[in-house]
Amino acid sequence: MAVTWERDTPDLSAFLRRRADGRAGLDLLVPDARCVGCLSKIEREVAAVPGVASARLNLTQKRLAVEFAGPRGDPAAVVRTLGRLGYPATPYDPGQARDAHDREGRELILAMAVAAFGVMNTMMFSVPVWAGLFGQELGPASRTLMMWFSGLVGAPCALYAGMPFFRSAWRSLKARRANMDVPISIGVLLTLGVSFSETVLQGRDAYFDAAVSLLFLLLIGRWLEHRLRARASSAAADLLALQSPTATVILGDESLTARPLADVQPGDRLLVRPGERIPVDSRIVAGASELDNSLLTGETRPAAVAIGGECRAGALNLSGALTLVAMARSEDSAVAAIARLVEAGAQSKSRYVRLADKAAAVYVPVVHSLALLTFAGGWMVGLGPREALIRAAALLIVTCPCALGLAVPAVQITASARLFRRGVLVKSGAALERLAEADTVVFDKTGVLTLGRPRLIDAAPQVVRMAAPLARASRHPLARALAEAAGDGPMASDVAEVAGQGVGGVIDGRRARLGRARFLSVESHGEETELWFGFDGDTRVRFRFADSLRPDAAEAVAALKARGLAVQVLSGDLEGPVARIAGAVGVAEWRAACTPQDKAAAVDALTARGCKVLMVGDGLNDAGALAKAHAAMAPGTALEASQNAADLVFSGDRLGAVVEALDIARSARTRALENFGLATIYNLLAAPAAMLGFVNPFVAAIAMSVSSLVVTLNALRTGARRWTS
Repeated sequence: MAVTWERDTPDLSAFLRRRADGRAGLDLLVPDARCVGCLSKIEREVAAVPGVASARLNLTQKRLAVEFAGPRGDPAAVVRTLGRLGYPATPYDPGQARDAHDREGRELILAMAVAAFGVMNTMMFSVPVWAGLFGQELGPASRTLMMWFSGLVGAPCALYAGMPFFRSAWRSLKARRANMDVPISIGVLLTLGVSFSETVLQGRDAYFDAAVSLLFLLLIGRWLEHRLRARASSAAADLLALQSPTATVILGDESLTARPLADVQPGDRLLVRPGERIPVDSRIVAGASELDNSLLTGETRPAAVAIGGECRAGALNLSGALTLVAMARSEDSAVAAIARLVEAGAQSKSRYVRLADKAAAVYVPVVHSLALLTFAGGWMVGLGPREALIRAAALLIVTCPCALGLAVPAVQITASARLFRRGVLVKSGAALERLAEADTVVFDKTGVLTLGRPRLIDAAPQVVRMAAPLARASRHPLARALAEAAGDGPMASDVAEVAGQGVGGVIDGRRARLGRARFLSVESHGEETELWFGFDGDTRVRFRFADSLRPDAAEAVAALKARGLAVQVLSGDLEGPVARIAGAVGVAEWRAACTPQDKAAAVDALTARGCKVLMVGDGLNDAGALAKAHAAMAPGTALEASQNAADLVFSGDRLGAVVEALDIARSARTRALENFGLATIYNLLAAPAAMLGFVNPFVAAIAMSVSSLVVTLNALRTGARRWTS
């Protein structure tokens, strides 16, 4: 049951959480918050509550994060404020939020089913009215009977199916704002009213089928929007899912026990075996190994760690068992921090105000004032209440904002379909609008400019075949790349792997080693990714590895520059590899060794300078920057959490998909603006015609459909020539 704003609001102080700086915070679930108007009103009013320092509403998760100015706060005052605004709230619970989201989805599906039933059955009675029954014109009594049957079926269906719009319109009016659901609701209700009036007075026309058909089409769009929100809300959850659900804790008597991750406390001793992920940020007290930090930092080379070193949650332990001491709880880990960055970025995206909503804010009061003026004026000049009402209804029907509402979605659907055929998945229509505005592109290196897979370079085939038996016996990523280059073959015997160093074994009766330079007692060659191989007492051979550049990376960067975009590279990899890749693709501005926070801060800095940033990344260390950017893309090989944080996902090895997406997004923006112009011209011509009586409700319904068709046909022109390197 939702907590209300009455005086009996329960004490919610138990739900306060303490921040690191000592201030109190509160998370509330606000299930009825839906639009940007809701967001701005809730944040403004809650921030004005005494003692509240800030209020941030995430429309995707329906979560209101309230921060108080001191160590204590008054949660009840916040809940009462929300209640007075018409937004019941409860303490935030992820399970309850999922239930509310699922309940909304079920309601939309049921409303669609009712609307579909209404459309099919009202048509059964409406078609004889419009076209005659069995080729014969219906008499007055038969027409009236068919209209009554149509109304008895269509009106209840329309009233039930329209409830999502009616509730939204009522909340909007209570907040003294007008969203797109207000004219839709009034148009539907007035259409039903006029239809019943015509039926009772035995008039010629009724429009029950038009009302329920309109709602059916609008509900389809509302349900698709609901599904997109569900996908967007999973980004932060996917990041947290990278953490192990349990951790192996070493007790005081040296026995082992599995403990839920949430119960791990700073100071607990942990055991992490090879192949497991580090559960929480920790310090090594025993053991040595190599860690794969590529999901966290983007660095392709495994990092050697030993006693005294620090490990971050989410890193993959590759070779040796490690004994760790926990330094933080799971909620304070590096992965959780990145998840919070993603959530903050998703919240900032929800502030995007669509042009259709702005147009509706002006359209609603103007058209409704004209309808009232038409009714009152017509009655005053002697038309009578019936004719005046029909003219007012015709005005509202002919100017029903269907064309205005379709102006952007029709273009988005067309553009998304074209991109899908070219291997780009668009996750939300608003993403295309943001992508078209981008003026700066920021690339990650590993997995974006490159393919993200180490590749053996400049090695003699006979030497590769010589080292391959040892490489096949190791799980190390570089050893696997060496084995892949050699192909199938025998494996070394008597194999022993030294954690964090390399692997030794016997090949054709001779003992050999494969691993780090120190493991083979030679000097490393700087920052290059390398492995060394040699038989005991014989010459050592060095293998070099590099990440493969995408085949069209340089051409794609040049094409972006030709379109007027600035291009940068932000990478968590070492300076040497980043510099080489940036030079190969022609990018002068680049930064290496970036943490996830560094990347997010860099995007914020560009945004503060007025840049519209398109971030293209694939790793966990990119998720925060992807969420913060104005628009975001990720390759299909990216981590699932990064794909969820991105707006568009492209498949294949071609980076040219970024260029094609930008071209189509810009074309879509042009078509959308044209559609707004067409809708505006239509309303400027249709409204006076309806006011003067040249258009009755039947003609108004046809004209409204034609305007929607014109907008849709114009949207089909969206596209761009296929970019080729």
